[in-house]
Amino acid sequence: MDERLRKTAMAMIAYDSGVPKRIQHFLKVHEFALLIAQAEGVDEETTFILEAAAYVHDIGIRPAIEKYHSEAGYLQEQEGPAEAEKLLREVGGFSEEQIARILYLVGHHHTYKDVEGIDYRILIEADFLVNLYESESRYKAILAAEKNVFETATGKWILHEQFGIEI
Repeated sequence: MDERLRKTAMAMIAYDSGVPKRIQHFLKVHEFALLIAQAEGVDEETTFILEAAAYVHDIGIRPAIEKYHSEAGYLQEQEGPAEAEKLLREVGGFSEEQIARILYLVGHHHTYKDVEGIDYRILIEADFLVNLYESESRYKAILAAEKNVFETATGKWILHEQFGIEI
C-alpha cells in the first residue's frame, strides 16, 4: 500500500476515534472501491485518487452534526471538502490536482446524476454496497439502486452476489 494511503487511513481512524461504525464504514467502502477499480481495469493514478477519496468520503459527517445536528448527505457534501483538505495536507504528499479531485469526489458522493469519471462512479457504487448492507435495505431498495445507481459490471455483480439476487 502506498504510504500516503496508509497515513490517510490512519488519520481517518484517529479522526473518527470512538465511532467504530464510521471507521468500519469507510474501510469497507475503500475495499469495495479498490476491488471494483481493479476488476474494471482502472489506471493506477485514478485508483489512487479513488482510494484516498474512499477513506475520506464521509469526513463531513462530524462537522455537519456539530453545525446542523444532521448528517444529511447534502450537508456531508457541503462540509466534507474543507475537512478533507485539512487532513490530506497534514498527511502530505498529494499533488494539487490529486487534492482537487479528491475534494470534488467528497463534495459530490451523494449526488447521483451527472457522474463524471470512473472514480466518481465507483465511489458511489462502493458506498451503496456498504450502505445497503448497513441499513438492512429491503429487496425493492436494492433493485432500485441497481437500476438507478450501478453501472459497472463489477459493481452490479458484487451487488447481486452480496444479496443473493438472481441475474
